[in-house]
Amino acid sequence: MDLEAYKEEGIKARKNIDNIQIKRIADNIVRTFKNGGKLVVFGNGGSAADAQHFVAELTGHFTKERIPLPAIALTTNTSALTAIGNDYSYSDIFSRQVRALCTGSDYVVGISTSGNSENVLRAIEQANKIGAYTLGFTGKTGGKLTGICREVFHADTDTTSIIQEVHITAIHMICALIDQNY
Repeated sequence: MDLEAYKEEGIKARKNIDNIQIKRIADNIVRTFKNGGKLVVFGNGGSAADAQHFVAELTGHFTKERIPLPAIALTTNTSALTAIGNDYSYSDIFSRQVRALCTGSDYVVGISTSGNSENVLRAIEQANKIGAYTLGFTGKTGGKLTGICREVFHADTDTTSIIQEVHITAIHMICALIDQNY
């Protein structure tokens, strides 16, 4: 691995983050909170960690002390994950939770570096059915997630680890903007 090339690819991908889109996402999440909705986030592996990180920044605090904000990561309840995976399918671990926990006033974020994770796709489809606002976080091509979310944030790279780095950068930018509203 050429470390300089890796760093340069990461820098380029971060520079290509669309600030206007980040502001729109943050504004929509703030509007969701102010209208009584919550943020619901999920993904697999490193994307599960990003989902949990996003929620922690909002239920705790990010750049300043403020009220805790209503956000939940669907990746943290191991009993629900394993029961649903066992009784139904791993592909249903998020969609069943979305069906149980979400309303049309919620903002639902599915994170998939490929954009093709079946359990993320099914959960977004379920969120769309109930009328929630859906956002996908994905890589350069976006996969199938691009065609089913109301909005998609694309990390401008095909390298999975850099996609994840760009996702957390975007999440931190969103959280910083949300903090300005509270």
